[in-house]
Amino acid sequence: MGEKTALGFEVTFEQRSPNPYAVVERGGVELQFFGLKSYEPAASVSTCYVVTDDVDGLYAAFRAGLKRAYGRVPTRGLPRIGPLKDMSYGMRQFLMTDPGGNCVRVGQPTSEDQHHRPAPRETYARALHHASLLADSRDDPAAAAKVIDRVLGPGTDGPVGPDGPAPTASQLVRLFVLRADVAARTGDEETAADAIRRAGAVPLTDEEREEVRDSLVRLEDLRGRERA
Repeated sequence: MGEKTALGFEVTFEQRSPNPYAVVERGGVELQFFGLKSYEPAASVSTCYVVTDDVDGLYAAFRAGLKRAYGRVPTRGLPRIGPLKDMSYGMRQFLMTDPGGNCVRVGQPTSEDQHHRPAPRETYARALHHASLLADSRDDPAAAAKVIDRVLGPGTDGPVGPDGPAPTASQLVRLFVLRADVAARTGDEETAADAIRRAGAVPLTDEEREEVRDSLVRLEDLRGRERA
């Protein structure tokens, strides 16, 4: 399976002259692309938002298709797929960036209100809120890393200050997985590997595993990158 069909889209039109142009379709979604000379995919700011009523199903299908096409789920570079997560503005979404650098955001409403919610007051929930927005909405992984490092400090199981409350197991997993994700995106392989190891070492109950299910899926994809 090639790049053009890895996500289950059918190429319904393609031309090379007089200008590059292609159309792909999947279900009721049609996407049209055109080529530009001297175009640099890594510098692209092109994006669109596709709203669906089955974001979990599409995410699973896209991950499976990418794994068949590339031997792993690509988490950085081009193409790549981001984590599936519930955002603070009433959407459950993931980001998919194609080989041309076009970012397709795929989401499902979880609320009728798509405005940004205020950040939580609790230390670790607040850090997750801001770091997630920085990583996935503003595409600023370095800033997201700083937010996480401020609350976790040099240790693995407590805050920077000695007297503050410790994060929950679920919060630790989410923080470590996001830290690994943004470290990999900035080329910090050592930090990514360490955060992956620490995320996997956090003991979880069955209830907590369900609570962080999205993060555990992302953790498996990040581990796949390490093994590749």
